[in-house]
Amino acid sequence: MARIAGVDLPRNKHTRIALTYIYGIGHPRAAKIVAAANVDGAKKVQDLNEEEVNRIRQVIEGEGNVEGDLRKDVSMHIKRLIEIGSYRGFRHRRNLPVRGQRTHTNARTRKGPRKGTVAAKKKTATKT
Repeated sequence: MARIAGVDLPRNKHTRIALTYIYGIGHPRAAKIVAAANVDGAKKVQDLNEEEVNRIRQVIEGEGNVEGDLRKDVSMHIKRLIEIGSYRGFRHRRNLPVRGQRTHTNARTRKGPRKGTVAAKKKTATKT
C-alpha cells in the first residue's frame, strides 16, 4: 500500500484519482504531480513500484504544503482574522457564511439544522 504524506492511498484506484485523497491536492494538481514524476496517471496504485512512489513523494514534498501543514496554515489564517476583529473573523466566530451569501433563507450547511419555534403557543379554541 502506498503511503504518501501520511495518507494511505486506495489501492484499486488510478494514481491521478488516488492522489486527490491527500488534503490540498485536487484533480489539476494531481495531474501535474503525475506528469512531473513521469508516472502514468491511469496506472493503478497497487501496480506502482517503489521507485515511482518515491518520485511522486519527492514531487509532492517539493511543490508545497499538503495535509497537516496546510491544515495548520488555514486554521492560523482563520485565527488571525478572528483576533484582529475583521468582518470575516466575526463571521467565522459566529459560524455564518463568510463570503457574502444570504442567510435569511439559505446557509443551512453553515448554520446547522433549523431550530423550531421557541414557544409554540397553543391556540385556545374558545367559541363564545
